Amino acid sequence: MQLHKRLTLDQVQLILAWYEQGLMTTTEARTRLGVKRRRFFVLLKARRDGQLNSLAPQRTNKHRKIPASIERVIRDELEQDKRLIDEPSLPVTTYNYRAIRDEVVTQTGRHISAQTVRNRAKAWGYYVPKPAPKAKHTRVVLTTATGLLLQHDASHHKWSPHADRKWCLITTIDDYSRLLLFAELFEEESAWAHIQALKQVVLTYGVGCNYYTDNHSIFRYIERMESYWQTPKISTKDIKTQWERAVKECGMDSIWALSPEAKGKVERPYRWLQDRIVRQCAKAQVSTIEAAQAILQAEVERYNTKQVHSTTGEIPLVRFKRAKREGNTVFRPFALPKPFTSAKDVFCLKEERVVNGYSSVAWRNHYWKVPRSVPEGTKVTLHIVPDNTHPELRIWHKDELVTAIMLEPTNRKPQLN
Repeated sequence: MQLHKRLTLDQVQLILAWYEQGLMTTTEARTRLGVKRRRFFVLLKARRDGQLNSLAPQRTNKHRKIPASIERVIRDELEQDKRLIDEPSLPVTTYNYRAIRDEVVTQTGRHISAQTVRNRAKAWGYYVPKPAPKAKHTRVVLTTATGLLLQHDASHHKWSPHADRKWCLITTIDDYSRLLLFAELFEEESAWAHIQALKQVVLTYGVGCNYYTDNHSIFRYIERMESYWQTPKISTKDIKTQWERAVKECGMDSIWALSPEAKGKVERPYRWLQDRIVRQCAKAQVSTIEAAQAILQAEVERYNTKQVHSTTGEIPLVRFKRAKREGNTVFRPFALPKPFTSAKDVFCLKEERVVNGYSSVAWRNHYWKVPRSVPEGTKVTLHIVPDNTHPELRIWHKDELVTAIMLEPTNRKPQLN
Protein backbone atom coordinates (compact mmCIF):
# COMPACT_ATOMS: atom_id res chain seq x y z
CA MET A 1 0.00 0.00 0.00
CA GLN A 2 1.26 3.45 -0.87
CA LEU A 3 2.67 5.72 1.84
CA HIS A 4 -0.07 8.35 1.60
CA LYS A 5 -2.70 5.67 2.21
CA ARG A 6 -0.94 4.26 5.29
CA LEU A 7 0.22 7.39 7.15
CA THR A 8 -0.90 10.96 7.38
CA LEU A 9 1.40 13.87 6.53
CA ASP A 10 1.73 14.79 10.24
CA GLN A 11 2.84 11.25 11.12
CA VAL A 12 5.53 11.28 8.43
CA GLN A 13 6.72 14.73 9.56
CA LEU A 14 7.00 13.47 13.17
CA ILE A 15 9.06 10.39 12.21
CA LEU A 16 11.43 12.49 10.11
CA ALA A 17 11.77 14.97 13.03
CA TRP A 18 12.72 12.15 15.43
CA TYR A 19 15.36 11.02 12.90
CA GLU A 20 16.83 14.53 12.66
CA GLN A 21 16.93 14.78 16.46
CA GLY A 22 18.88 11.51 16.65
CA LEU A 23 16.08 9.67 18.45
CA MET A 24 16.07 6.83 15.89
CA THR A 25 18.38 5.38 13.26
CA THR A 26 17.86 5.38 9.52
CA THR A 27 16.77 1.75 9.60
CA GLU A 28 14.24 2.40 12.35
CA ALA A 29 12.81 5.45 10.54
CA ARG A 30 12.52 3.55 7.22
CA THR A 31 10.82 0.66 9.02
CA ARG A 32 8.27 3.03 10.60
CA LEU A 33 7.59 4.67 7.21
CA GLY A 34 7.70 1.40 5.25
CA VAL A 35 9.78 2.90 2.42
CA LYS A 36 13.06 2.09 0.74
CA ARG A 37 16.30 4.02 1.27
CA ARG A 38 15.96 6.20 -1.84
CA ARG A 39 12.38 7.19 -1.05
CA PHE A 40 13.35 7.97 2.58
CA PHE A 41 16.02 10.49 1.65
CA VAL A 42 13.72 12.10 -0.97
CA LEU A 43 11.18 12.71 1.80
CA LEU A 44 13.90 13.97 4.15
CA LYS A 45 15.22 16.46 1.59
CA ALA A 46 11.71 17.72 0.86
CA ARG A 47 11.16 18.32 4.61
CA ARG A 48 14.44 20.21 5.02
CA ASP A 49 13.59 22.37 1.95
CA GLY A 50 10.12 23.05 3.34
CA GLN A 51 8.42 21.41 0.35
CA LEU A 52 6.92 18.33 2.01
CA ASN A 53 3.29 19.42 1.67
CA SER A 54 1.70 16.26 0.28
CA LEU A 55 2.38 12.52 0.17
CA ALA A 56 0.20 11.73 -2.85
CA PRO A 57 2.12 11.08 -6.11
CA GLN A 58 2.24 14.08 -8.43
CA ARG A 59 1.38 13.80 -12.13
CA THR A 60 4.38 14.57 -14.30
CA ASN A 61 2.28 14.92 -17.46
CA LYS A 62 -0.61 17.27 -18.13
CA HIS A 63 -4.09 15.86 -18.59
CA ARG A 64 -4.79 15.52 -22.32
CA LYS A 65 -8.31 16.75 -22.65
CA ILE A 66 -10.03 16.08 -25.97
CA PRO A 67 -10.76 19.35 -27.81
CA ALA A 68 -14.38 20.33 -28.28
CA SER A 69 -13.98 20.10 -32.08
CA ILE A 70 -13.12 16.38 -31.85
CA GLU A 71 -16.01 15.76 -29.46
CA ARG A 72 -18.33 17.33 -32.04
CA VAL A 73 -17.04 14.88 -34.67
CA ILE A 74 -17.62 11.97 -32.27
CA ARG A 75 -21.17 13.14 -31.58
CA ASP A 76 -21.88 13.55 -35.31
CA GLU A 77 -20.67 10.00 -36.03
CA LEU A 78 -22.72 8.61 -33.14
CA GLU A 79 -25.79 10.44 -34.44
CA GLN A 80 -25.27 8.91 -37.89
CA ASP A 81 -25.00 5.47 -36.32
CA LYS A 82 -28.23 6.09 -34.42
CA ARG A 83 -30.10 6.86 -37.64
CA LEU A 84 -28.84 3.60 -39.15
CA ILE A 85 -29.84 1.60 -36.06
CA ASP A 86 -33.33 3.15 -36.08
CA GLU A 87 -33.83 2.08 -39.74
CA PRO A 88 -35.41 -1.41 -39.55
CA SER A 89 -34.46 -2.39 -43.12
CA LEU A 90 -30.71 -2.14 -42.44
CA PRO A 91 -28.61 -4.92 -40.84
CA VAL A 92 -27.25 -2.58 -38.14
CA THR A 93 -28.44 -3.06 -34.57
CA THR A 94 -25.59 -1.74 -32.39
CA TYR A 95 -23.04 1.06 -32.34
CA ASN A 96 -19.62 0.26 -33.76
CA TYR A 97 -17.24 2.29 -31.59
CA ARG A 98 -14.11 1.04 -33.36
CA ALA A 99 -15.47 2.11 -36.74
CA ILE A 100 -16.38 5.51 -35.28
CA ARG A 101 -12.87 5.79 -33.80
CA ASP A 102 -11.33 5.05 -37.21
CA GLU A 103 -13.54 7.69 -38.87
CA VAL A 104 -12.68 10.31 -36.25
CA VAL A 105 -8.96 9.62 -36.70
CA THR A 106 -9.36 9.93 -40.48
CA GLN A 107 -11.21 13.24 -40.25
CA THR A 108 -9.18 14.93 -37.51
CA GLY A 109 -5.77 13.26 -37.64
CA ARG A 110 -5.93 13.00 -33.84
CA HIS A 111 -5.53 9.53 -32.34
CA ILE A 112 -8.17 8.48 -29.80
CA SER A 113 -9.13 5.09 -28.38
CA ALA A 114 -12.34 3.16 -28.96
CA GLN A 115 -12.88 3.27 -25.18
CA THR A 116 -12.94 7.07 -25.32
CA VAL A 117 -15.71 6.90 -27.93
CA ARG A 118 -17.54 4.33 -25.81
CA ASN A 119 -17.31 6.54 -22.72
CA ARG A 120 -18.70 9.53 -24.61
CA ALA A 121 -21.49 7.38 -26.10
CA LYS A 122 -22.60 6.18 -22.67
CA ALA A 123 -22.50 9.70 -21.26
CA TRP A 124 -24.53 11.13 -24.17
CA GLY A 125 -27.06 8.29 -24.39
CA TYR A 126 -25.76 6.63 -27.57
CA TYR A 127 -25.62 3.15 -26.17
CA VAL A 128 -27.40 -0.16 -26.89
CA PRO A 129 -26.92 -2.86 -24.24
CA LYS A 130 -25.66 -6.20 -25.47
CA PRO A 131 -28.28 -8.97 -25.72
CA ALA A 132 -28.13 -11.90 -23.36
CA PRO A 133 -25.43 -14.34 -24.51
CA LYS A 134 -26.64 -17.45 -26.27
CA ALA A 135 -25.43 -20.93 -25.51
CA LYS A 136 -21.89 -21.29 -26.80
CA HIS A 137 -21.03 -23.75 -29.53
CA THR A 138 -18.56 -25.95 -27.67
CA ARG A 139 -17.32 -28.03 -30.57
CA VAL A 140 -14.49 -26.15 -32.29
CA VAL A 141 -12.67 -27.46 -35.37
CA LEU A 142 -9.08 -26.22 -35.68
CA THR A 143 -7.47 -26.82 -39.05
CA THR A 144 -3.72 -27.17 -39.42
CA ALA A 145 -3.12 -25.99 -43.00
CA THR A 146 -4.50 -23.56 -45.54
CA GLY A 147 -7.04 -25.03 -47.94
CA LEU A 148 -8.20 -27.81 -45.62
CA LEU A 149 -11.51 -26.10 -44.97
CA LEU A 150 -12.97 -23.26 -47.02
CA GLN A 151 -16.01 -21.72 -45.33
CA HIS A 152 -18.51 -20.33 -47.82
CA ASP A 153 -21.70 -18.39 -47.17
CA ALA A 154 -24.01 -15.63 -48.39
CA SER A 155 -25.72 -12.70 -46.65
CA HIS A 156 -28.78 -11.01 -48.15
CA HIS A 157 -29.34 -7.50 -46.77
CA LYS A 158 -29.94 -3.90 -47.70
CA TRP A 159 -26.32 -2.77 -47.68
CA SER A 160 -27.03 0.91 -48.27
CA PRO A 161 -29.94 3.05 -47.00
CA HIS A 162 -29.87 4.88 -50.35
CA ALA A 163 -30.30 1.69 -52.42
CA ASP A 164 -33.75 0.69 -53.64
CA ARG A 165 -33.21 -3.05 -53.13
CA LYS A 166 -31.26 -5.65 -51.20
CA TRP A 167 -28.02 -7.20 -52.46
CA CYS A 168 -26.39 -10.53 -51.71
CA LEU A 169 -22.85 -10.67 -50.33
CA ILE A 170 -21.06 -13.96 -51.09
CA THR A 171 -17.80 -14.69 -49.28
CA THR A 172 -15.29 -17.52 -48.92
CA ILE A 173 -12.81 -17.59 -46.03
CA ASP A 174 -9.86 -19.91 -45.41
CA ASP A 175 -10.36 -21.53 -42.02
CA TYR A 176 -6.68 -21.73 -41.05
CA SER A 177 -5.46 -18.24 -41.97
CA ARG A 178 -8.87 -16.46 -41.80
CA LEU A 179 -8.02 -14.88 -45.16
CA LEU A 180 -11.03 -13.70 -47.15
CA LEU A 181 -10.46 -15.47 -50.47
CA PHE A 182 -13.58 -14.06 -52.11
CA ALA A 183 -16.06 -11.30 -51.32
CA GLU A 184 -18.43 -9.78 -53.85
CA LEU A 185 -21.91 -8.29 -54.00
CA PHE A 186 -24.50 -9.74 -56.38
CA GLU A 187 -27.91 -8.45 -57.38
CA GLU A 188 -29.42 -11.72 -56.18
CA GLU A 189 -28.33 -15.10 -54.89
CA SER A 190 -28.25 -17.94 -57.43
CA ALA A 191 -26.35 -21.11 -58.16
CA TRP A 192 -24.44 -19.30 -60.92
CA ALA A 193 -23.33 -16.57 -58.52
CA HIS A 194 -21.91 -19.16 -56.12
CA ILE A 195 -20.20 -21.02 -58.97
CA GLN A 196 -18.56 -17.75 -60.04
CA ALA A 197 -17.21 -17.41 -56.49
CA LEU A 198 -15.92 -21.00 -56.63
CA LYS A 199 -14.21 -20.31 -59.97
CA GLN A 200 -12.48 -17.19 -58.64
CA VAL A 201 -11.11 -19.04 -55.60
CA VAL A 202 -9.95 -22.11 -57.54
CA LEU A 203 -8.27 -20.22 -60.37
CA THR A 204 -6.61 -17.72 -57.98
CA TYR A 205 -5.50 -19.89 -55.05
CA GLY A 206 -5.88 -23.46 -56.30
CA VAL A 207 -7.93 -26.50 -55.35
CA GLY A 208 -8.44 -27.07 -51.64
CA CYS A 209 -9.85 -30.00 -49.71
CA ASN A 210 -13.36 -29.25 -48.45
CA TYR A 211 -16.00 -26.56 -48.90
CA TYR A 212 -18.05 -25.87 -45.78
CA THR A 213 -21.56 -24.48 -46.32
CA ASP A 214 -24.99 -24.45 -44.73
CA ASN A 215 -28.00 -26.49 -45.89
CA HIS A 216 -29.32 -23.95 -48.39
CA SER A 217 -31.01 -25.61 -51.37
CA ILE A 218 -28.29 -24.21 -53.65
CA PHE A 219 -25.67 -26.25 -51.79
CA ARG A 220 -27.61 -29.38 -50.88
CA TYR A 221 -30.74 -31.19 -51.96
CA ILE A 222 -32.86 -32.08 -48.92
CA GLU A 223 -35.93 -34.27 -49.22
CA ARG A 224 -38.66 -33.71 -46.68
CA MET A 225 -38.66 -36.13 -43.80
CA GLU A 226 -40.61 -39.35 -43.74
CA SER A 227 -44.18 -38.95 -42.54
CA TYR A 228 -47.14 -41.20 -41.76
CA TRP A 229 -48.58 -40.64 -45.23
CA GLN A 230 -45.47 -40.52 -47.39
CA THR A 231 -42.04 -42.11 -47.45
CA PRO A 232 -39.29 -40.28 -49.44
CA LYS A 233 -38.22 -42.23 -52.50
CA ILE A 234 -35.14 -40.11 -53.26
CA SER A 235 -32.22 -39.84 -50.90
CA THR A 236 -30.24 -36.64 -50.40
CA LYS A 237 -27.17 -38.48 -51.68
CA ASP A 238 -28.90 -39.37 -54.96
CA ILE A 239 -29.32 -35.75 -56.10
CA LYS A 240 -26.41 -33.40 -56.59
CA THR A 241 -26.98 -29.68 -56.91
CA GLN A 242 -25.20 -27.56 -59.50
CA TRP A 243 -22.90 -26.27 -56.76
CA GLU A 244 -22.06 -29.71 -55.35
CA ARG A 245 -21.37 -31.04 -58.83
CA ALA A 246 -18.98 -28.16 -59.64
CA VAL A 247 -17.12 -28.57 -56.33
CA LYS A 248 -16.75 -32.30 -56.99
CA GLU A 249 -15.44 -31.76 -60.52
CA CYS A 250 -12.81 -29.38 -59.15
CA GLY A 251 -11.53 -32.20 -56.94
CA MET A 252 -13.01 -31.12 -53.59
CA ASP A 253 -15.72 -32.38 -51.25
CA SER A 254 -18.67 -30.61 -49.65
CA ILE A 255 -19.42 -30.49 -45.93
CA TRP A 256 -22.69 -29.07 -44.58
CA ALA A 257 -23.05 -27.37 -41.21
CA LEU A 258 -25.89 -28.62 -39.03
CA SER A 259 -26.45 -25.31 -37.22
CA PRO A 260 -25.68 -21.59 -37.64
CA GLU A 261 -23.39 -21.74 -34.60
CA ALA A 262 -21.21 -24.28 -36.40
CA LYS A 263 -20.40 -21.64 -39.04
CA GLY A 264 -19.25 -18.94 -36.63
CA LYS A 265 -15.90 -18.41 -38.36
CA VAL A 266 -17.61 -17.13 -41.49
CA GLU A 267 -20.57 -15.54 -39.69
CA ARG A 268 -18.36 -13.26 -37.58
CA PRO A 269 -16.79 -11.50 -40.60
CA TYR A 270 -20.32 -10.75 -41.81
CA ARG A 271 -20.99 -8.81 -38.62
CA TRP A 272 -18.11 -6.37 -39.03
CA LEU A 273 -18.65 -6.20 -42.80
CA GLN A 274 -22.27 -5.24 -42.17
CA ASP A 275 -21.24 -2.72 -39.53
CA ARG A 276 -18.61 -0.99 -41.62
CA ILE A 277 -19.95 -1.28 -45.17
CA VAL A 278 -23.45 -0.05 -44.32
CA ARG A 279 -22.00 2.94 -42.45
CA GLN A 280 -19.63 3.86 -45.27
CA CYS A 281 -22.34 3.43 -47.91
CA ALA A 282 -24.63 5.69 -45.89
CA LYS A 283 -21.94 8.34 -45.51
CA ALA A 284 -21.08 8.23 -49.24
CA GLN A 285 -24.79 8.08 -50.22
CA VAL A 286 -24.17 4.98 -52.30
CA SER A 287 -27.11 3.86 -54.43
CA THR A 288 -25.48 1.47 -56.94
CA ILE A 289 -23.99 -1.97 -56.44
CA GLU A 290 -20.81 -0.92 -58.27
CA ALA A 291 -20.10 1.86 -55.75
CA ALA A 292 -20.86 -0.47 -52.85
CA GLN A 293 -18.54 -3.07 -54.35
CA ALA A 294 -15.65 -0.57 -54.32
CA ILE A 295 -16.25 0.09 -50.61
CA LEU A 296 -16.43 -3.65 -49.95
CA GLN A 297 -13.12 -4.34 -51.70
CA ALA A 298 -11.37 -1.57 -49.76
CA GLU A 299 -12.64 -3.02 -46.48
CA VAL A 300 -11.63 -6.57 -47.45
CA GLU A 301 -8.16 -5.29 -48.38
CA ARG A 302 -7.86 -3.61 -44.98
CA TYR A 303 -8.97 -6.77 -43.18
CA ASN A 304 -6.68 -9.11 -45.13
CA THR A 305 -3.54 -6.96 -44.98
CA LYS A 306 -3.75 -4.83 -41.81
CA GLN A 307 -6.12 -6.23 -39.20
CA VAL A 308 -4.74 -8.62 -36.59
CA HIS A 309 -7.20 -11.47 -36.13
CA SER A 310 -8.40 -11.86 -32.55
CA THR A 311 -8.14 -15.68 -32.61
CA THR A 312 -4.96 -16.35 -34.59
CA GLY A 313 -3.13 -13.23 -33.37
CA GLU A 314 -1.80 -12.66 -36.90
CA ILE A 315 -2.71 -10.65 -39.98
CA PRO A 316 -4.60 -13.07 -42.29
CA LEU A 317 -2.43 -12.46 -45.38
CA VAL A 318 0.79 -12.78 -43.36
CA ARG A 319 -0.41 -16.06 -41.84
CA PHE A 320 -1.51 -17.34 -45.28
CA LYS A 321 1.81 -16.52 -46.95
CA ARG A 322 3.83 -17.99 -44.09
CA ALA A 323 1.89 -21.26 -44.33
CA LYS A 324 2.53 -21.39 -48.07
CA ARG A 325 6.23 -20.62 -47.59
CA GLU A 326 6.59 -23.38 -45.00
CA GLY A 327 4.67 -25.90 -47.11
CA ASN A 328 1.78 -25.94 -44.65
CA THR A 329 -0.92 -25.92 -47.32
CA VAL A 330 -3.07 -28.37 -49.25
CA PHE A 331 -3.84 -25.99 -52.10
CA ARG A 332 -2.83 -27.51 -55.44
CA PRO A 333 -3.04 -26.19 -59.00
CA PHE A 334 -6.35 -26.66 -60.77
CA ALA A 335 -6.20 -29.46 -63.35
CA LEU A 336 -8.96 -29.68 -65.95
CA PRO A 337 -10.72 -33.05 -65.49
CA LYS A 338 -11.10 -35.28 -68.53
CA PRO A 339 -12.75 -35.18 -71.02
CA PHE A 340 -13.43 -31.44 -70.63
CA THR A 341 -11.65 -29.02 -72.93
CA SER A 342 -12.20 -25.76 -71.06
CA ALA A 343 -12.74 -24.46 -67.54
CA LYS A 344 -16.16 -23.40 -68.80
CA ASP A 345 -17.18 -27.07 -68.73
CA VAL A 346 -16.61 -27.17 -64.96
CA PHE A 347 -17.77 -23.71 -63.89
CA CYS A 348 -21.17 -23.79 -65.54
CA LEU A 349 -24.74 -24.99 -65.12
CA LYS A 350 -25.58 -28.40 -66.52
CA GLU A 351 -28.86 -29.79 -67.78
CA GLU A 352 -29.80 -32.87 -69.79
CA ARG A 353 -31.93 -32.75 -72.93
CA VAL A 354 -33.15 -35.21 -75.55
CA VAL A 355 -32.50 -34.57 -79.26
CA ASN A 356 -35.80 -34.34 -81.20
CA GLY A 357 -36.53 -35.34 -84.76
CA TYR A 358 -35.34 -32.00 -86.09
CA SER A 359 -31.83 -32.43 -84.65
CA SER A 360 -32.55 -29.79 -82.02
CA VAL A 361 -32.78 -29.51 -78.26
CA ALA A 362 -35.14 -27.25 -76.36
CA TRP A 363 -33.80 -24.83 -73.76
CA ARG A 364 -35.46 -21.70 -72.36
CA ASN A 365 -38.23 -21.57 -74.98
CA HIS A 366 -35.79 -21.88 -77.88
CA TYR A 367 -34.61 -24.75 -80.07
CA TRP A 368 -30.88 -25.12 -80.61
CA LYS A 369 -29.42 -27.11 -83.46
CA VAL A 370 -27.05 -30.01 -82.86
CA PRO A 371 -24.97 -31.84 -85.49
CA ARG A 372 -26.85 -34.56 -87.39
CA SER A 373 -24.23 -37.03 -86.21
CA VAL A 374 -26.07 -37.05 -82.88
CA PRO A 375 -29.00 -39.52 -83.31
CA GLU A 376 -32.61 -38.64 -82.55
CA GLY A 377 -33.69 -39.54 -79.03
CA THR A 378 -30.14 -39.32 -77.67
CA LYS A 379 -29.50 -37.61 -74.36
CA VAL A 380 -27.07 -34.70 -74.49
CA THR A 381 -25.71 -32.50 -71.70
CA LEU A 382 -25.96 -28.73 -71.92
CA HIS A 383 -23.07 -26.81 -70.35
CA ILE A 384 -24.62 -23.38 -69.78
CA VAL A 385 -22.37 -20.38 -69.14
CA PRO A 386 -24.80 -17.50 -68.35
CA ASP A 387 -22.11 -14.84 -68.31
CA ASN A 388 -23.35 -11.29 -68.89
CA THR A 389 -20.74 -10.45 -71.52
CA HIS A 390 -19.89 -13.84 -73.08
CA PRO A 391 -22.81 -16.24 -72.56
CA GLU A 392 -22.33 -19.62 -74.16
CA LEU A 393 -24.18 -22.90 -74.64
CA ARG A 394 -21.90 -25.92 -74.98
CA ILE A 395 -23.54 -29.23 -75.99
CA TRP A 396 -21.80 -32.49 -75.03
CA HIS A 397 -22.52 -36.02 -76.21
CA LYS A 398 -20.64 -39.15 -75.11
CA ASP A 399 -17.81 -37.19 -73.50
CA GLU A 400 -17.32 -35.07 -76.60
CA LEU A 401 -18.10 -31.43 -77.31
CA VAL A 402 -20.36 -31.51 -80.38
CA THR A 403 -21.12 -27.79 -80.67
CA ALA A 404 -20.62 -24.48 -78.86
CA ILE A 405 -23.18 -21.72 -79.37
CA MET A 406 -22.37 -18.12 -78.45
CA LEU A 407 -25.45 -16.41 -77.06
CA GLU A 408 -26.41 -12.76 -77.15
CA PRO A 409 -24.82 -10.74 -74.31
CA THR A 410 -27.15 -9.18 -71.80
CA ASN A 411 -26.71 -6.62 -69.05
CA ARG A 412 -29.40 -8.27 -66.99
CA LYS A 413 -28.27 -10.58 -64.21
CA PRO A 414 -29.20 -14.19 -65.04
CA GLN A 415 -32.12 -15.71 -63.15
CA LEU A 416 -30.80 -19.28 -63.35
CA ASN A 417 -30.77 -21.60 -60.34
